[in-house]
Amino acid sequence: MKARKTLSSWLVNRYLLIIRNEENFAEKSTFSFTYAKVILLTVTVFIVLMALSLLLVKTLLAQWFDPRHAQIEANKSLYELTLKVDSLAQEVDEKDRFIKNFQRVLSGDTSQVYKDYESPGNTEQEIVNSQAMVDVSKLSPIDSQFRQEFEQTDLSLLNLNTGAYSELQEMFFFSPISGFVSAPYNVKEGHFGVDVVAKKNEPVKSVADGTVIMSSWTQDSGYVIAIQHRGNLISVYKHNAELLKKVGSFVNAGEIISIIGNTGDLTDGPHLHFELWNNGNSVNPEEFVTF
Repeated sequence: MKARKTLSSWLVNRYLLIIRNEENFAEKSTFSFTYAKVILLTVTVFIVLMALSLLLVKTLLAQWFDPRHAQIEANKSLYELTLKVDSLAQEVDEKDRFIKNFQRVLSGDTSQVYKDYESPGNTEQEIVNSQAMVDVSKLSPIDSQFRQEFEQTDLSLLNLNTGAYSELQEMFFFSPISGFVSAPYNVKEGHFGVDVVAKKNEPVKSVADGTVIMSSWTQDSGYVIAIQHRGNLISVYKHNAELLKKVGSFVNAGEIISIIGNTGDLTDGPHLHFELWNNGNSVNPEEFVTF
């Protein structure tokens, strides 16, 4: 009685495939195989072909077989165009600021620069003697710390003689940051600069070429950096989150020097406190810089 074959024996039984010449039946080649090897080879070839097909569909043949390809390419193009539009918009804004500052220089209007220092009937000497507008007791705490530090130097930043600001009209100032002024310049209230509110982690730039003369931490003003420019002009940047330049470093106009922040005890939100001092006199930054 013939034995019944099992699946395992069917898979492992060896077979011989002989290829002969049709004319003379001469043996050309022989192949030994089992069904298990044939099945394994077939599955392997199928998997390789499937993987290769998927790769081609996702790459070279995507535009024909992937219905999302057109949308993906359109989104990429739209993103690139958006970046270009943003760059162009930023360039236009910078040119507008340059034109505004240039027009201000050409107009020669410095009335606002002197307005907070002069009052009817007072002479230059009376203003210096009375010190009514710069009484230390009336200064805000945020400026007192900085005043005390600079009084100990040879910079004489607290000299309030109303000197000429004609040299400033010949300079072009970069905007240190783009934002809106939340607290304007007001000497009578002891606010010797402007507070500019901008986005979080926005870079702060130098308004002109110069050398860093102060780059440190103060309790009230947080991280403070001051730059000496030509013509005895000093720019001061307070409440930074991080300072990127050290004392003695030369910076170019428009170069990033710090990151806007909310450091110091006397601050209530991320902003930049910016000051300009010329020949020891504080000047209104909004007269020369467009924010």
